Amino acid sequence: MDARSTHDGASVAGSDTSTAKLRLQLPASCDPPQPGAQRKQLVWVVFGGTGHMGRSLVKCVLGHGDAVTTVGRVFESTPESMVQQNENCLGLLCDVRDSASVARVIEKTLNRFGRIDVIVNCSGYGVIGACEDQDEHEIRNQFETNFMGAMHIIQASLPYFRQQNSGRYLIFSSTSGALGVPGLGPYCATKYAVEGLVEAMLYEVDSFNIKGTLVEPGLVRRDEPDSKMNPLPTWGHFLIKPASEAYAHATSPALHAKRMVQWLGDRQPTSAVKCAELVWQLGHCSYPPLRLLLGSYAIESIRDRMRSVTEELEDWKHLNFPVAPDALGAEKSDKNERDEMDEREDREDKEDRYERDEDDEDSTSPMARET
Repeated sequence: MDARSTHDGASVAGSDTSTAKLRLQLPASCDPPQPGAQRKQLVWVVFGGTGHMGRSLVKCVLGHGDAVTTVGRVFESTPESMVQQNENCLGLLCDVRDSASVARVIEKTLNRFGRIDVIVNCSGYGVIGACEDQDEHEIRNQFETNFMGAMHIIQASLPYFRQQNSGRYLIFSSTSGALGVPGLGPYCATKYAVEGLVEAMLYEVDSFNIKGTLVEPGLVRRDEPDSKMNPLPTWGHFLIKPASEAYAHATSPALHAKRMVQWLGDRQPTSAVKCAELVWQLGHCSYPPLRLLLGSYAIESIRDRMRSVTEELEDWKHLNFPVAPDALGAEKSDKNERDEMDEREDREDKEDRYERDEDDEDSTSPMARET
């Protein structure tokens, strides 16, 4: 699903950072909030609120008048840094790998605002390096953060959403949840797992009026006006692991992700500000999509992936699928011809045997012996 612009051709991948000019709109099929229309104030919880997308989203949510709990990562943020001056914003710390820590965030948000309407998970990180080079600790930690973190958030909040008979999950996945990216194998595995988890969960809770969307951004840059004064590492949610000798040569496929980081620098094509606006609309729209791809890189790469899968299915389906009706008719015709030919051969064989038997009887008769 793509996003439409209602003002001067703006796009998610554009470079215009003026929020006054942004009129990005989800498709009408989603029934997104209309500019200037009255709407209910929602209460958001944004896990990973101190990261690239999280900061832009928290700012966007507050700018539209909603209330939000922004959740920073322990060992990375300090309690002092999470103190908020805005009365509509609560700053907390959390380690999503710890279910008790996540539960405390839900409890404190309910104590402060009285309800929760939208939960966003922007938390996550990855290690750039060949699958063989990443050790067990690094792999497990990526799964604990990216997959188990999402699981903890869902399990801590679902009982409340069920009781409320409404709720919305906006779970940040990645293009890596649909692609196998060389140099990001374990990270891709965590995102594949998150996609399967969320899709299955949404089927289970549909009757409770709980909805959700997997947000799949591609190569997002920070383009807030205060980015220079309030910097973040360009690829702060990724750690680059030195390559072993087998994968260290310049053209190694395992170095693809690292080369991409070095080549892009801070020139990632997708705007975090515009992505945040569309994610905010997801929280307010009536009919959210299962997936929202953000940025031209996400669209093109996943489209190519789906095309490749479709072509492969077509190439090999003859091994598992029934023969097409026309081909089946031709096959039956060929079978009938073969059966008729077999029958003719059987008749001819029987006639030949009958004639030989008659000749044998004639040769052994008394009259034949006398002659």
